[in-house]
Amino acid sequence: MTLLVHDVTLTYPDGESRLTALDRVRLEVPAGTLTAVIGPSGSGKSSLLAVAATLVTPDSGQVVVAGQDTARLSAAEKSALRREKIGIVFQQPNLLASLTAAEQLQVMAHLSGRPARTLRRRALELLDAVGLADKAGKRPHQLSGGQRQRVNIARALMNEPAVLLVDEPTSALDHERGAAVLDLLVTLTRERSTATVLVTHDHAHLERMDRTATMTDGRLTEPAREGAGSGAVPAA
Repeated sequence: MTLLVHDVTLTYPDGESRLTALDRVRLEVPAGTLTAVIGPSGSGKSSLLAVAATLVTPDSGQVVVAGQDTARLSAAEKSALRREKIGIVFQQPNLLASLTAAEQLQVMAHLSGRPARTLRRRALELLDAVGLADKAGKRPHQLSGGQRQRVNIARALMNEPAVLLVDEPTSALDHERGAAVLDLLVTLTRERSTATVLVTHDHAHLERMDRTATMTDGRLTEPAREGAGSGAVPAA
């Protein structure tokens, strides 16, 4: 199991009390599978991604990434884990205006210490994988919204992560481009054996996901599997 979120609770200060963002959340995502997380705004989806990415430390519970219990890691070790094992696709690509598509990827892996030629080859391979082999020398203003999001995805894969965390990748795209991005994520998850968690409001293509879980008021549930009865069960 590449990503394990076990019994995680996260709260934030709210005046004299605390607001519960995650309430004993459980989620297991095997390598090579994609789990979609849906739910209304403010339900805890972004908090789940932040905890899984080790950007936020939960009040209690366990987060295991590629076999490493993140609670046992120092801040520096968590930073190294994110750099080496976790790919994050943000809602907005946030590409650097002065860099080409290939350079966007190369700069992400600069700290790895690998030779520049190796990084260039890896960047071009990934751009080819996301259908942008002919756009390697283009800067962000020369790319469409869908193309920029594809660069964003390729950039997250640059260090061959075990876990891929994706936050609303289609929110700024039309239906056709959004569908293409979701198809790409499904394909890359299979081909590169990542444990992928996708937060999305786009319900049109959920049937392509391996699992779909719903976040409501900090609790994560998924529909009961066929033959398991009705209602909702904890996502695990």
